[in-house]
Amino acid sequence: MRAAVWHQVGDEHFDVVEDVEAIGPAKGEVRIKIEAAGLCHSDLSAMNGTIPQPAPAVLGHEGAGVITAVGEGVERVKQGDHVIVVWNPPCGICSACKRCEYHLCLSIMFGKGMTPRFKQQQQPLFGFAGNGTFAEELVIPQEGVVKIDDDVPFDIAALIGCGVMTGVGAAINTAKVKPGSSVLVIGCGGVGIATIQGAKIAGAANIVAVDTQEKKLEDAKRLGATHAVLPADLQNISDKVTNGEGFDYTFECIGLSATARQAFEAARRGGTAVIVGAGKTEDILGLNMFELFFTEKKLLGCYFGSANVYTDFNRLINLWRTGKLDLEGMISAKLDISEINTALEAMKRGETIRQVFTF
Repeated sequence: MRAAVWHQVGDEHFDVVEDVEAIGPAKGEVRIKIEAAGLCHSDLSAMNGTIPQPAPAVLGHEGAGVITAVGEGVERVKQGDHVIVVWNPPCGICSACKRCEYHLCLSIMFGKGMTPRFKQQQQPLFGFAGNGTFAEELVIPQEGVVKIDDDVPFDIAALIGCGVMTGVGAAINTAKVKPGSSVLVIGCGGVGIATIQGAKIAGAANIVAVDTQEKKLEDAKRLGATHAVLPADLQNISDKVTNGEGFDYTFECIGLSATARQAFEAARRGGTAVIVGAGKTEDILGLNMFELFFTEKKLLGCYFGSANVYTDFNRLINLWRTGKLDLEGMISAKLDISEINTALEAMKRGETIRQVFTF
């Protein structure tokens, strides 16, 4: 089958080949024919080493498709079901799951992530986060899929698997944005745009988007921001929107300590700053002890939108069905997997919100 193979950390391109085989399904696993896969910035982060990932590998962790085969003991889904791929599925039995912190479960992701999911001419290939949606077929544990209705378009479903869930979840799950509040979103890529939509769904009165690119600011306004400004204009718009007090909620959707610091400073006393972007381990955020004590600001990390995928994925689909979540507006291009390297270069330049590959 066709797949986009990445060979080692530091490589900036994939090789699109036709001789990759998905391994399995074994007991408890399912085989999926991938119909659509989203290109997320986390794939770039794996390529440059920000996110640890064994190589060689088939990257891609956003995807949707159809179950074509099931292994022994599979009960969650059956052949023919339409599903969204889950890159970090909960096991349901670990201590995190028992606390209902399903997104913090690592039992399945670490297990499948360290197990080769593919082979190419007998050479084992890993899958990103144990998935590998940049391939025509994929085999993963049954916990790693969420069944959806057959009428949900695959390109829409694929986006929900990571970027949309992370962004919308940051607003409604992690921060629990309150109606009538003021919100700042720094970084208007795919996750930032989803965060803006999540804040709008939660009822925020003012949503300020900040980015360095005018095109992204236009997208932010189109998809729910009440104001969209360049970084140099942030203080002026904060003074106007919050009377100089600072925002109730701020979201950093880039993954840099400099912008995380900016998000913390832009929150009001007693406000909440949420770090959504995935940054490098060596990039250290500096805060002093007095400001933490005196401002009583809440600094929250956000991992996968604090999601319970088994309920939240379909909740997002319901919001999309009723027109409250614009997923069509987030798709900037539908491409063939052979165009993946061109799409990667575009994403590095920040030219698109999100690109979807179809098979």
